[in-house]
Amino acid sequence: MMNTPEINKDIYIEDLVKHYPFSVRFLSQKGVKCIACGEPIWGTLEEAAREKGFDDEKISQLLAELKDLAVAEK
Repeated sequence: MMNTPEINKDIYIEDLVKHYPFSVRFLSQKGVKCIACGEPIWGTLEEAAREKGFDDEKISQLLAELKDLAVAEK
C-alpha cells in the first residue's frame, strides 16, 4: 500500500494530482495549472505557483485551502 504524501509546497504536481484528484480543478481555478488543457505538470507545487507570480503569502494560502479540501474529501 502506498503512503499518501503530505500536501506541502515541495509536493510534486504529479503526486498531488495522483493522490488528490480534486486538486486538478482547484489548481486550474487558482490559475496555477491547467492540466486538462495539456499544460506540462512536472515540478513542485511551489515552483508552479511561483511561475504564475504567487508570493510566499499566496502560496501559504493556496496550501491551506488545498489541505482543507483534502480533509473535506475524505
